[in-house]
Amino acid sequence: MNRNITDGLNFVSKLTFIRIWNAGKVVSSYFYSRLSGKASLPGLPISISIEPTTSCNLRCPECPSGLRSFTRPTGMLKQGLFEKVIDELSPTLSYLIFYFQGEPYLHPQLLDMIAYASHKGIYTATSTNAHYLNDEMARKTVESGLDRMIISIDGVDQETYSSYRVGGKLSKVIEGTRNILKWKRALKSKTPHVIFQFLVVRPNESQIDQVYKLANELGVDEVALKTAQIYDYKNGSDLIPVNEKYSRYKKAENGSYEIKNKLLNHCWKMWHSCVITWDGKVVPCCFDKDAHFVLGDLNEKSFKEIWNQKKYQHFRQSLLHSREEIEICKNCTEGTKVWT
Repeated sequence: MNRNITDGLNFVSKLTFIRIWNAGKVVSSYFYSRLSGKASLPGLPISISIEPTTSCNLRCPECPSGLRSFTRPTGMLKQGLFEKVIDELSPTLSYLIFYFQGEPYLHPQLLDMIAYASHKGIYTATSTNAHYLNDEMARKTVESGLDRMIISIDGVDQETYSSYRVGGKLSKVIEGTRNILKWKRALKSKTPHVIFQFLVVRPNESQIDQVYKLANELGVDEVALKTAQIYDYKNGSDLIPVNEKYSRYKKAENGSYEIKNKLLNHCWKMWHSCVITWDGKVVPCCFDKDAHFVLGDLNEKSFKEIWNQKKYQHFRQSLLHSREEIEICKNCTEGTKVWT
């Protein structure tokens, strides 16, 4: 069977009547809000991202973790806080992402938290640079019940890979990938669904065909090409691909660059998901990397209180009114499609 179909069936197998009913309320309220211009959301999120840590072992040039440029503190998610959130949301939550900023495998209890969510029937995913997937960690990862693993691989030779993944070793990525796939076979597990994520930038755009070939040789389930977010893009960047197909930006007639995406006054992410930082702050989406738009604190309130409070509804309403005035939306590629 096609491995993507297998992954899809695995996700569907975790759906319950309550989760489907909740998703239906979220989808219908999203379209109602778009049509009416009035923010309405009777359901709870279908998906959340939770941040194990902001710490990272690499120095990627367009990443706040890599640049050590955060104004918010660095730390580790407390397992008690995590379990509190999952206990509250597990009846309705379908998809849980263990990633925001930082390298998740630096958190010593990462796999315990994945197992906790997996035991509640939630589809779990994480994204990693794969430098910590030694043999033992790979075995424990498969045993944890993790459903999806995204492995960042941005080059098929060391020079190209390290031009973006500064401080990283391609050999560690390959080794970690092999370890995960080995233990999937040994334990006769269909999970995790392993994805090679290839961030397309100018130094590596000539290697796209080669990364598909490498993935096939290793037995990786899927390759996902991702466009790069450039913070200071208006005057161009050495990272913007030559082939505009792989870029979030296009060159204007005056020689400057502009984002391709039209900032339409709606955003699906504000209805179906959110991000929780390691210290319990609820922020609207993954574009708020420095947590400038904190909509609530889980150390003070329950998730449901935060999700339904006036402050959150006001933020959703502002998107329907004038999204282009919200700072985190100005370099955003989301919002033009429902399913992203």
